Amino acid sequence: MKMVLLTALGVGGATVFGSLLGFAFKKISHKFSDIVLSFAAGVMLAAAVLGLVLPSLEYGGKYGLLITVAGIFAGALCLNLIDKLVPHLHRLVGAEVEDHNNANLSKILLFVTAIAIHNLPEGIAAGVGFGSGDTAQAMIIAGGIALQNIPEGMVIIGPMLAAGVSPGRTFVCAMMTGLVEVAGTLIGYFAVSVASVILPFALAFAGGTMLYVISDEMIPETHAHGGERGATYALLVGFCVMLATDVLLG
Repeated sequence: MKMVLLTALGVGGATVFGSLLGFAFKKISHKFSDIVLSFAAGVMLAAAVLGLVLPSLEYGGKYGLLITVAGIFAGALCLNLIDKLVPHLHRLVGAEVEDHNNANLSKILLFVTAIAIHNLPEGIAAGVGFGSGDTAQAMIIAGGIALQNIPEGMVIIGPMLAAGVSPGRTFVCAMMTGLVEVAGTLIGYFAVSVASVILPFALAFAGGTMLYVISDEMIPETHAHGGERGATYALLVGFCVMLATDVLLG
């Protein structure tokens, strides 16, 4: 339990760390953020497949394939529904960062709310990983999510400051989005621990949410500013790093 709590704080704290970098470097180049986000996408892709989807097939037994496919689509559809209700940061904040002078406070706050909502299933994915009992895989999953949270925390700072939000309140907002992920991690862990029968579906559901985030948000964002080749190789590097880590950890 101590490891789960520390990891939850680490996953949520990554957003806060990113926000501190955002204060230090208010004008972050797209090239830098896209490379970091692409690397994170590769890490998350490997973590989703190796740490969530494949274990779901294994734990599902006779009906493993059916349970896993159903769980993946359920996770993706859940985030798709959230996207329809609340637009997400990766598609909207980028444009806002480029237009500080016309920043709209209510729109910026909507973006922050969107981050918080999307962070919940990401946190749940990290918690479900620990619920499987494979600490090494769970750490890989959590590490990928945390890495993705750093550039996410970085890019929300500039628009909020430009919209007239005080530095103190801006930091509090960033911290709250991280705390949502901490809560999600604990929810995922306890849900699987209390009802282990749902583990195969929960693993696939978490994998589906991560695959949706990668495909629908992270990759389009990293390919939107003319650095497609660098972003692609950064994704491959991230995937291979996690692949090697998984093999070496056995």
